[in-house]
Amino acid sequence: MIIAPSILSADFSRLGEDVAIVEKAGAEYLHIDVMDGHLVPNISFGAPIVKSLRPHSNMVFDTHLMITEPHRYVEDFAKAGSDIITIHIECESDIDYTIDKIHGLGKKAGIALNPDAELSRVLPYRDKIDMLLLMTVFAGFGGQKYIPDVNSKITEARKIFGEDFDIEVDGGISAENMQVPLGAGANILVAGSAIFGAKDPAAVIKAMREKECAL
Repeated sequence: MIIAPSILSADFSRLGEDVAIVEKAGAEYLHIDVMDGHLVPNISFGAPIVKSLRPHSNMVFDTHLMITEPHRYVEDFAKAGSDIITIHIECESDIDYTIDKIHGLGKKAGIALNPDAELSRVLPYRDKIDMLLLMTVFAGFGGQKYIPDVNSKITEARKIFGEDFDIEVDGGISAENMQVPLGAGANILVAGSAIFGAKDPAAVIKAMREKECAL
């Protein structure tokens, strides 16, 4: 299991400190939610935030582009220090072109699906992507409740992509319910408000590790 705290729920007045806390606690990935106000209603931040954090962290920077035309920005995020760049199946960019561009920049590429997007939409890119991100809430807002209907999609994706493929889930995940997506077949858990919204983020990560060992 890989834990990927989402900085969308961090305290931006002390972002560097928050990132250092979760890294020291053992989180392997840092999930970076980028919103453009078009593909999703909200706006978050851009590549300069990634660039400012990169020198201070050895975590994998897992950048989730919730933007309409990601092909225009993947180079910016690659140069800023992103390691994985995920685009939405719902975006308006040419998917093949954008994946090729990400790989050409030496980065891993992922595709994200909202809860109402059919898994079949990603199958044409099965052999091109390095990770599948299945949203367990609708992209664009933090603090939503986990949508259990996505569990069957996670299980189906695991059967299709195989045991060694990375399936990430994002939305409404905490130490209390993490066994649900893990049991369905996910291996990367994004948690935002459950970690950064807690008084002690490190304690939450520790609890997730203990829960994993008990499964």
